[in-house]
Amino acid sequence: MTEPSKRPYEPEPPPLPIRQVEGQEWWLWGFAVAVTLVLTFGILSLTFPGFRLPASGFYSLNLKEWVRGLAALVLLFDIYTVYQHLQLQRVRRRLAERDRLFQLITENAADMIAVVDGHGRRLYNSPAYQKVLGYGADELASTSSLEQVHPDDRDRVLEAAEKARLTGRGERLEYRIRHKDGSWRVLESTASAIPAQGGGTDGLVIVNRDITERKRVEALLAHQAFYDGLTNLPNRALLLDRLQRAMVISRRHSDFKFAVLFIDIDEFKVFNDSLGHEAGDDLLIQIAQRLKVSLRGVDTVSRPRPGKDIDPLPGESTLARPGGDEFVVLAEELHDPSDAIRISERLQERMTVPFTVNGHEIVVTAGIGIAFSDPNRTEAQDVLRDAEIAMYRAKHAGKARCEVFDNAMHVGAVQRLQLETDLRKALELDEFRVHYQPLVSLQNGQIVGFEGLSRWQRPQGIVMPGDFIKVADEIGLILAINRNLLREACEQLRRWHALFPSDPPLTFSANITAKQFAQGDLASQLGEILQQTGMDPRLIDLEITENIAMADAERSAIVLSELKALGVRLSIDDFGTGYSSLCRLQRFPVDTLKIDRTFISGMDQDIETHEMVRIIIMLAHNLGLKVVAEGIEKPEQMAMLKHLGCEMGQGYLFSKPVSADEIEKLLTSRFTTSASHTRAKAAGSPSD
Repeated sequence: MTEPSKRPYEPEPPPLPIRQVEGQEWWLWGFAVAVTLVLTFGILSLTFPGFRLPASGFYSLNLKEWVRGLAALVLLFDIYTVYQHLQLQRVRRRLAERDRLFQLITENAADMIAVVDGHGRRLYNSPAYQKVLGYGADELASTSSLEQVHPDDRDRVLEAAEKARLTGRGERLEYRIRHKDGSWRVLESTASAIPAQGGGTDGLVIVNRDITERKRVEALLAHQAFYDGLTNLPNRALLLDRLQRAMVISRRHSDFKFAVLFIDIDEFKVFNDSLGHEAGDDLLIQIAQRLKVSLRGVDTVSRPRPGKDIDPLPGESTLARPGGDEFVVLAEELHDPSDAIRISERLQERMTVPFTVNGHEIVVTAGIGIAFSDPNRTEAQDVLRDAEIAMYRAKHAGKARCEVFDNAMHVGAVQRLQLETDLRKALELDEFRVHYQPLVSLQNGQIVGFEGLSRWQRPQGIVMPGDFIKVADEIGLILAINRNLLREACEQLRRWHALFPSDPPLTFSANITAKQFAQGDLASQLGEILQQTGMDPRLIDLEITENIAMADAERSAIVLSELKALGVRLSIDDFGTGYSSLCRLQRFPVDTLKIDRTFISGMDQDIETHEMVRIIIMLAHNLGLKVVAEGIEKPEQMAMLKHLGCEMGQGYLFSKPVSADEIEKLLTSRFTTSASHTRAKAAGSPSD
């Protein structure tokens, strides 16, 4: 703090200890002179003419002895005076050294040091005042320091100075002071009382430190802790804080309504991967700006208030970016729930205006989930989660959709969370099993191979793939599940090769999911499994769905070539249900097309479907590919496919997917029957 005096400047008196030493020194010399004069006068009076000593015993001493005694007293006193003078000189030197040290410290200290007396008059200002604030000694002397203190802080400065004088203890104080250039600096000040001899205080020593840069850094760190670095919008932490405050207001005032809009950009990852992360960041910044200006008047973006720690006024709303390509609007003081839906529609409408990024016009859509204020909710995280659940429902329904949260969504989300937890436990407990569905030659009816399908063997019973595969794929567990499936199936197939030899040997096919196909080291992973199990790669058929293969045709060609280099066979699964391009398909190193079951199930009843199957088989053969028909359930379907030249089929007509033990029984039965026919045929043939 600075000295609060408003008195005009007066010349600085000498420091108090020096004045005391000087006073003692003058008193000593005066006393010494007075005593010396008295003793000298006594000596001289003894020598005056006519002076006679009394005749008593005491005065009968010789005059010469009296003179000598008085002279000795003068000498002793002079010696004492010189000694005291030397002591005072030593004290003076110490004080001078201390003053020199004080001056050296204060002149080189970065902190500003001021000394004021009991009346608030300036006694000293260190040179740091000019270094920090730009004011020279004359300028400080001619003005009151309160003139430089910020008007809002003056009362606190005066109060702290008065408290330091009364209590003798100063408290740390932060206040703003004007620099000579007109800018404001922040000082941290501490006052220490100078105790007086008779009690009370003689003045204050005030130490001021410039903490402007520190406060700037603290403000920057605080901003970074609560604001997104890319868009400068409130981040998740600040959003939850604002949302919690809105919930408190809503509980206190029943007429206060709010809604949370959770916005997720559709297919942002595709754009980000295509044009690069810098372009993606640019798009996010533009989206944030578009959302700001699209919100209605009371949905203005909340901004920080420097120096103010107050709650946001009702009617203000927060646009935040909790992360990634997600944005959240906290819309407060809604008159009706339909207001939130209208906000959502307005935002989606404005988003359809193309964005310009790196010279490209980009049209963006977004899925929006809405959750309304609910007195039963006590945590901000719960409301935000509800809005996010509704957003996911909107995205599953299609692009540019909006959904309002209801309790059924919450139940579904809880069930989904439980399923994810159970799947992770199932993987740890090795509860996944491989079931096999035979692949049959339509020409002779022999089993030529199997397709491996995952089943979840829970204590409660078998869980079918449709109930868990999609979730396992979304949370990434499908990678471990499929690796275990392929390893187990390869070991099982080797066992069957030993028990049931055939020419050609039995084959095995396995599906490759989108997540697996996206892995850069897919080929090396599969190669390692084949090497560990000792399986001949030519007997393994990897199936990739049509949509996966065609999503990024150029990359698919590279990945399929890497897989083909392992020696495995490749198939396009579910053919006819995606968006294949035959000209691209012929560039892929595939061996087989698998016609989707939706075509096979209707080919015996619908002429057009039958014709489509015929054309697919013809095109596949023209490309040098074999054909597998999925979902054969009737003998009529098998006969038609055999007539059209389809090589292989699978379906319930032959067998549903069953466990390895059931397949072993089936193979044993067929192997025994085949051997009996062979022996019977041999026995019935004519001998030579």
